[in-house]
Amino acid sequence: MQTESIKTRLAYALPAFALAIIGIPVYVYIPKFYTDVVGIDIATVGALLFGVRLFDAVTDPLMGTLSDRTRSRFGRRRPYILAGSILIAVALIFLFNPPVTSVAWSTVWFAFWIYALFLFWTLVTIPYESLGPEITYDYNARTALFAWRDGFLIAGTLAAAASPALVQAIFQTGDDATGQRSQFFWISMIYAPLVVGMCGWCVRVVREREYVPSVAAAVGWRDLRTVFANRPFMILLAAYTISAIGSNLPATLILYYVQYVLGSNQADLFLLLYFVTGILLLPVWVRLARRFGRKEAWIASMAVNTGAFMGVFFLGPGDTAIYAILVVVSGIGFGATLALPSAIQADVIDYDELKTGRRREGQYIGLWSIAKKMAAAIGVGVGLAVLGAVGYTPNAIQTDMVRLTLRILYALIPSVCNLLAIAIAVYYPISGDMHSRIRAAIGRRQAGHAVADPLKPAETIG
Repeated sequence: MQTESIKTRLAYALPAFALAIIGIPVYVYIPKFYTDVVGIDIATVGALLFGVRLFDAVTDPLMGTLSDRTRSRFGRRRPYILAGSILIAVALIFLFNPPVTSVAWSTVWFAFWIYALFLFWTLVTIPYESLGPEITYDYNARTALFAWRDGFLIAGTLAAAASPALVQAIFQTGDDATGQRSQFFWISMIYAPLVVGMCGWCVRVVREREYVPSVAAAVGWRDLRTVFANRPFMILLAAYTISAIGSNLPATLILYYVQYVLGSNQADLFLLLYFVTGILLLPVWVRLARRFGRKEAWIASMAVNTGAFMGVFFLGPGDTAIYAILVVVSGIGFGATLALPSAIQADVIDYDELKTGRRREGQYIGLWSIAKKMAAAIGVGVGLAVLGAVGYTPNAIQTDMVRLTLRILYALIPSVCNLLAIAIAVYYPISGDMHSRIRAAIGRRQAGHAVADPLKPAETIG
């Protein structure tokens, strides 16, 4: 496998672009579309989006285990990536094009297709993300690989943020309900074949490693206990989850914040500023990670992001210029907060291989995905439910309580979450040197030798 070739890195990165370009409408635009245009109650939308993440808490680890245990001539991961991408395209078209009907039937439509989309999303993303740690075991090469993947994810996010304005300009759709429905129609017609094509190219180009499973590959509570006993993974998972809760609240609420707190209709512009800054600065963070270490770079990126975003809490009507500056400064750390935890995660999977003798990417990615989606559930479910509880009314002047709640949810709580995440991430123990020792110990153990645990030298493995 040519793990260092540009072709391989590009092929692996392309599905991230396609999934991101779909994800932004689903996470950012769809909630407001279904509340303000279709007419579903905001608390109901929040509850359904919260529930679908709970649904993922069951399907994600099951998909991870299934992927780990699949044996086919096409590999453990690639068949699911291709089949799932086709199903995502179908669900996307139906979700983005609800019929004009009663609120009750619109609610049923939204509930069915959002659950279907997230199920098919799991079918693709768990095997896809599990494929990454297998491509290369080199510490710095992994940083570069995941920087490519998450750089394309940011690029897809950027393209998605620009899509509504571009579609409106190209197809001359209006700002009213009919115009917004037309926008989502054209977006779905563009995105659906895109996700199939990019996932298909990844499946064609990227080759999986030959893997012979151990006889102990069955999964049960004992198996999960060994995952939870992986201290580096639990530290990483805790820090990432808390940080992700913080990042998902702004992603969900930016359209509401910009319109009802700042009094602006330029949310798309602010999203573009944030994502462009993130993608332009990502190569700098990769170099910093190589020089100072992944953990140190990750902590620094969260600190930069948080330091700027705290100021957003104090803004009000007309403060769009100051907000734009804070968005750009906050975006400096954005790319690193995506790419570096993914690369770090691959190292804790190596440590698990040393301890257990097995490669369990799927199980780890499944648990990681639960954390991501539960963080998103809190962002969407709790955020929208709280807004509904304090009296949010679509397309109306909001009360002072609603605007204060928006400022707290959008800026203050995310900043506190990032500070807590930094405090936890400080204790993550695997550096570049330690990872080299772990890989060397894996090699000696595979050769039949007992080895000392690099993180606990007094303990012998094998």
